[in-house]
Amino acid sequence: MIPEYSWWHIFDWEMPFLQSLQNMHSAPLDVIMKIFTYLGEAGILWIAISLVLVIIPKTRKCGFTMALAMALTFLIGNVILKNAIGRGRPCWVDQNVKLLIKLPDDYSFPSGHTMNGITASLCLFFYYHKAGIGAIVVACIIAFSRMYLFVHWPTDILAGCLLGAVDAVISFFVVKKIFEVVEKKIAEKKSRQA
Repeated sequence: MIPEYSWWHIFDWEMPFLQSLQNMHSAPLDVIMKIFTYLGEAGILWIAISLVLVIIPKTRKCGFTMALAMALTFLIGNVILKNAIGRGRPCWVDQNVKLLIKLPDDYSFPSGHTMNGITASLCLFFYYHKAGIGAIVVACIIAFSRMYLFVHWPTDILAGCLLGAVDAVISFFVVKKIFEVVEKKIAEKKSRQA
């Protein structure tokens, strides 16, 4: 069942912008956008990458940073903001647009796909610039796919980018501090044993 459309006032430009994107549709592009949206589903791609990075000792710090940032993003964005703001999705407002994916039944603001992608890709960029740039490109395509598929407003995407970036920066400094403290204690323990 679709939740009722909320009190949120739509900015005048958002619906015309989304409707103009519907003119871009073609069979190949539809397939590409669906693939990218599924890549971003529930943050699975980014969670998998962070788990692999945590397992490898050399990349562990980056993996922990990604994991912390995505946990923050989920808590603040998906659990708190989505439910507190209760913004309806564009596909709930204009039901004449044929959806190419399953109709979402949760609220729209901010975009979870965008938050996860930006958060994880920026964390990766902080440690590994080349891989991070590639990840940022993937995250941006995933974010765009949400508008192309008519399930998010542009301001959902912008808010997802902002929240994702803030969470990534906070997590980077928190994990950096934790690792510094741990490494200092290990060094002190080794010096006492020597």
